[in-house]
Amino acid sequence: MRLILGNAIVRRIGLPTLLLAIVAGCSSKGGAGGSGGGSGTSSEIKSGATVTVDGSSTVFPVAEAVAEDFMKSQNGKVNVTVGIAGTGGGFKRFVRGELDVANASRPISADEMKAAKENGIEYLELPVCFDALTVAVNPKATWVDSITVAELKKIWEPGAQGTITKWNQIRPEWPDKPFVLFGAGTDSGTFDYFTEAVCGKAKSSRGDFTASEDDNTLVQGIEGNEAALGYIPFAYYDSNKAKLKALAIDWEKDTLPATLPSLEAVVSGKYNPLSRPLFIYVNKKSMTDKPHVRAYVDFFIKNAKPLATEVSYLPLPDKAYEMVLERIKTMKTGTAFGGVPEVGLPVEDILKRDPKS
Repeated sequence: MRLILGNAIVRRIGLPTLLLAIVAGCSSKGGAGGSGGGSGTSSEIKSGATVTVDGSSTVFPVAEAVAEDFMKSQNGKVNVTVGIAGTGGGFKRFVRGELDVANASRPISADEMKAAKENGIEYLELPVCFDALTVAVNPKATWVDSITVAELKKIWEPGAQGTITKWNQIRPEWPDKPFVLFGAGTDSGTFDYFTEAVCGKAKSSRGDFTASEDDNTLVQGIEGNEAALGYIPFAYYDSNKAKLKALAIDWEKDTLPATLPSLEAVVSGKYNPLSRPLFIYVNKKSMTDKPHVRAYVDFFIKNAKPLATEVSYLPLPDKAYEMVLERIKTMKTGTAFGGVPEVGLPVEDILKRDPKS
């Protein structure tokens, strides 16, 4: 499996031979469905071609894994560059026509849709896997094992800045100790999703916290402070379990007990409201004019299941991947969200909607 380490994905020495065979087979054959999809065959791809990708640091682990195996499958003919400017930063470049693919941990916004339209950028919105957004503390924070969404809102809402600063202001039995907060930067889709899910409105948040689009920075901050609390993508928590403690989330809107983040909890619909789909957005012109971009996107979807699992993300249901491949085949452009974020929407419902630009 791959480890998240300083914004790089590396193979773990001692990977079981069987898993190596599975990944190698997916790389050479394009997964169960085979690569190409009627377009972008290796004979059409010229040596030295490049696929430009930027955006979400949350999507980065799976995008880097796909890029690594796709380049191997092309025998060095294609170079894939994957940046981590954050979802917002990636979309800024994407709507100007600077990218082939934007990685996103939230849907495209109304302002970004408008900019894309003004610049003549048509795009395909493709869900690729799930994430369980994780609220984490330092392992030395022995007083807390779970937290309600209402308590998270009390901590993170804009009115909390300068007034809600100590653990015992959340629960009296917690220590009279200032907490230190870590969270996603404002260009991050993780910031938008967390604030929408917890505070009820995207970007509605207190500002007195350490913010970064680099999730490794957040991991290091939480690890280094006993009173820390922060939120990070599940893959970054999962690869740093010895350094962090995840909190169980109590949504209160249902009768479920407080639930720890896990891939299984997302599948069963128990981890609410912090489970979310992750996306890639693909420039339609790149798909039609550049065979190597079409080949990369086909490879991504057909290999997303094993590679997402390898980097601790949750694959979509098989039916959803079939629907995504059909969207690629028909070149159906636009977004299913219309610029309005929604929390807790099943991925099949997203794909059944008629996307609009």
